[in-house]
This record gives sequence, C-alpha cells and structure tokens, in this order.
Amino acid sequence: MNIKRTGTEHPEPVVRYRFHTREIGEFDIHYRALRDRNQYDDDSGETEALGIPPASWPLYGVVWQAGEVLAKLMSHYDIDSRRILEVGCGVGLASLVLNKRHADITATDIHPGACRNLQYNTELNQDPDIPFLRCAWKDPRDEKTGLFDLIIASDVLFEPGQAIALAKFIELYAKPRCEVLLTDAGRGYGNHFTREMKARGYEQTRLETIAPITNPEKYKGRIQRYRRS
Repeated sequence: MNIKRTGTEHPEPVVRYRFHTREIGEFDIHYRALRDRNQYDDDSGETEALGIPPASWPLYGVVWQAGEVLAKLMSHYDIDSRRILEVGCGVGLASLVLNKRHADITATDIHPGACRNLQYNTELNQDPDIPFLRCAWKDPRDEKTGLFDLIIASDVLFEPGQAIALAKFIELYAKPRCEVLLTDAGRGYGNHFTREMKARGYEQTRLETIAPITNPEKYKGRIQRYRRS
C-alpha cells in the first residue's frame, strides 16, 4: 500500500489509479481502475462499518477477465427496451458500454467505492449518470428501484454460499419474465447457482465464449444464460 507522509503526522494512505481506454464493439470506453490489488480507500471507515472483509476491499476497483467478456457481450447484445441491472458492478465496464447504447441500466454493488468509481467513469465518458444502488445481497428489496427484465453479472461467485445468496437477490429484483446473464470464471460454484436458478423456474443455456480484451486466448470461463417465461 502506498503512503504519504505529512510532517510528524501518521502516514496516510494514497490510492493510486490507472487510466484505460478499451475499444469494446464500436465504442471507446474510458475508465479509471485501481493500480493493483494492494490499493484501497476507507478513510471514513464506511467500508469496515459495513462488515466488508478487508481482503475484499480492492476487488471492486479492478477489471477482471469475466468483466471484459460481459462488456463485450453487452456491446452487441439484444437489449431492446428492457430494464437492465448489473449486479456486483465494480468498475462498471458493462454498465458503461450499455450506457453508451442508451440502455435503461442500473448498477449495484456492496462496496461504497463502486458508486464513486462508477460516477467518475461515467463522467469520464461524458455520458448520463447511471443509477446506482449500494446494497448487500441479504438486504431487503429497495422498493424505489423496481424490477428488471435483464440482470447481468460477472465473476461474482467466489465464496461458498454465494450461489444461494445471489439467486435470492435476483429473485427480489427480477420481473416474472426475466433473463439473467452470468459470465462465470469457473471458480467452482456455477453449477450450484444453476441448480438454484432452475428451482426458481429458469431454463439454462450456455452461450459461446468470447475472447477477452487483454488476452488473445479464448476465455476459459462460461457464459451462462437463464430465462424464465
């Protein structure tokens, strides 16, 4: 972690960022991300007060391979006039792409820094604000947020129990007829999530993989689609 020193005061953390421009579909997407996973910012103590484990504090601020895949998919996916929710948005790459397409996109994440980052990146692209909901998957439904036709997420299943928690969260915000897209990095909990979704009336199919932006090799994870009609 980088620090700065101010006279005789205690060292204070300095968060370091990197700026990127990615060509995703027909769009140039500009975004700020943490320089690496050793960076974090919780001067106010808000993140700690929310009970978020310190080891996961930087995770919202970097772009993962599955996030790149989801962003590429959203650059050409048939969104029609559907309301879309990105779960665990982090930097918000997929949301930024959808915003360029004038989609009705809302983003959500448990980390308060995700909201600040998303707002900064939206302004960086000179686009309209993206509505943001800060919440945990166990929280009750925010009635003002409403329900969605399409719910998307990338690499959000990396701990035991998250498959059930995510399925329950989706149920809170999904319309009776809903589609869910998950770019799964293959951390071992995807099949459990599929069982949970099927129990809730969804049919599951697998889409063709997409080569990520930063790696010429084919994406080794899976793109899962769940539909309930």
